Amino acid sequence: MTLTAERRSAEESLAADQSPTGPPLFGPGTRPVRTSSFSALLHTRTMAVTLLITAAALAVAGWNMVSGSAMLGITEVIQAFLGSADEGTTRVVLEWRAPRVLFTLLGGAALALAGAVFQSQTRNPLGSPDIIGFSTGAYTGALLMAAVGFTGLWATPIAAILGGLATGAAVYLLAWKRGVSGLRIIIVGIGVSIFLSSFNTYLLTVLSLETAMSVATWGAGSVNDITWNHVYPLLAVTAVALPVMLAHARQMRLMEMGDDAASGLGIRLERVRLIQFTGGILLVAVVTAAAGPIAFIALVAPQLALRLTAASSVQLLPAAAMGALLLTASDAIARAETMPVSLPVGVVTLVLGGAYLVWLLVVMGRSKRGNR
Repeated sequence: MTLTAERRSAEESLAADQSPTGPPLFGPGTRPVRTSSFSALLHTRTMAVTLLITAAALAVAGWNMVSGSAMLGITEVIQAFLGSADEGTTRVVLEWRAPRVLFTLLGGAALALAGAVFQSQTRNPLGSPDIIGFSTGAYTGALLMAAVGFTGLWATPIAAILGGLATGAAVYLLAWKRGVSGLRIIIVGIGVSIFLSSFNTYLLTVLSLETAMSVATWGAGSVNDITWNHVYPLLAVTAVALPVMLAHARQMRLMEMGDDAASGLGIRLERVRLIQFTGGILLVAVVTAAAGPIAFIALVAPQLALRLTAASSVQLLPAAAMGALLLTASDAIARAETMPVSLPVGVVTLVLGGAYLVWLLVVMGRSKRGNR
């Protein structure tokens, strides 16, 4: 074949690849988006699933706004926000239900974001803040503050954040060995979590009976007493942490290929890892400070979103939407009229999370038997 014929053949092959009938250049269901200063690949299924999950979360949140011991109509809720409702309705909507609903949306999203980051960085679906001790560490900080007698408005959130950060630093340093690996973080984190759980039990025994009962209820994960003073810190931390975590999402996905491959692509591994870990710990700590440790949202939400989107790795925004839906739905179940009492939302998430783990074990067992 002459050089001209070879060149013509190559051009025809390239034209076939770029034609509508040729193989897709960006993978099935993926569309490139480019501007003068920005470019990205958008997965259409991921976008659609994220929008549907978000719509479902908002629908459940709307139900939580109108339901309760006093059923309200949508018109009454709207009037309360516009300032034209009576004083009693305005108090129920704006002072009691609105902060609780907004907290469950933001708190669920924050926990799921943290879970997605840790699962991606450890490359393990068990790499969740409540598994590797960060939620327990935040709880320890709040307990220590109660033990020394400081129970002010900002004392508990600050103590919980410091406790979570201290636990994260301890796990990171103990897992360090010329860098950190996902497996070492999980093993060390589980050990630290067990130690802190025992220490928390000891702290409960030395507190006064009234304080211990109050802290134990809070430790079950409850949003029953959420006010705007709890929402504002969560809103501030989320507003700062979310853009930072999204800005490093691409590097995070590349790091899933392995440290050597990511380092070869020019990614500063420890810098990105430290930024993502710090953001995740802050999100977990601020939720724990207000509502106590809420289990399984960070573990379950990223994996459910991953299965629904059929993506190749954990995605932050779908995980956040799923977390908001799970926590909001769990709160709706916890305060349902069929319940004899209003349950802590953490009890519901424990049941849902336990059911998820059983299902996951069954699926994994079947897949192993099928591969034999």
